Amino acid sequence: MPIEAAPTALIAEDEPLLARALQQELAAVWPALRVVATVGDGASAHAQALALRPDVLFFDIRMPGMGGLEAATALAEDWPMGQPFPQLVFVTAYDQYALDAFEAQAVDYLLKPVQPERLLRTVLRVQERLKERPQERNFESNVPDAGVDRSSIAINLEARLAATLTQLQALLPQASRPSQTASAHTTPQRLTAIQASVGQQIHLVPIADVIYIEAADKYLRVLTAEREYLIRTPLKELLPQLDAQAFWQIHRGTVVQAAAIASVQREADGKLKLSLRGRSEALAVSRLYAHLFRAM
Repeated sequence: MPIEAAPTALIAEDEPLLARALQQELAAVWPALRVVATVGDGASAHAQALALRPDVLFFDIRMPGMGGLEAATALAEDWPMGQPFPQLVFVTAYDQYALDAFEAQAVDYLLKPVQPERLLRTVLRVQERLKERPQERNFESNVPDAGVDRSSIAINLEARLAATLTQLQALLPQASRPSQTASAHTTPQRLTAIQASVGQQIHLVPIADVIYIEAADKYLRVLTAEREYLIRTPLKELLPQLDAQAFWQIHRGTVVQAAAIASVQREADGKLKLSLRGRSEALAVSRLYAHLFRAM
């Protein structure tokens, strides 16, 4: 009988002392767990988790740039199909209002400062869920096993990932909740045109002419049928100013005008691609937004 590999974990925490403390506390309550990486920001957490594919993720909610919830959502969107998604544990200093949301979504969390008793309860829950992983690992590595229904495992893996995305989608508003000093009743004004600098000129691009908007490094690409413009406004700031009925988010970095969608193609791997009126390129739809085209 093959020796089962030790479970692995990735810690994403932007405060080195807290990251070290969590690793030491985990070593005390779960000696078999091997921490394969410790990172300090959401983008690195996303990249390292994809590269290392650990069994468990401990993500701090507040990190520079991409927060823990955003990183987890991006990771779930990009996770290879047919492979078991890591168990998620969020580490947070949130208030009770936000913790109620975590409880409602049945998402594991640890409240800062992490208490050993609470950590042990979380570890026991995670260990229980990981007991199903041996068959899933055999499925992932194509190990023949007459007692394994591979099609059933594949369906279960995708169903669990879809459930995780649904949970994360419900929690994302908590990550971007306005501060108490901000007005809860402020309604962003709808854009009628986007201002884009081209050389020494400022072009006003009518919002009705925009086919899609895509994040690219520090810029947003604003694409019409005739040309492309670059603007510096972050997508998360632009989104509230767009009519959600007219512009659909189809990926964490892509928004498309619904009226510009000509057709939706389901690929052999189950992923969706959009063909657009006025543009030759096809746009990928992430798992998080596939429900917009559920009728297909």
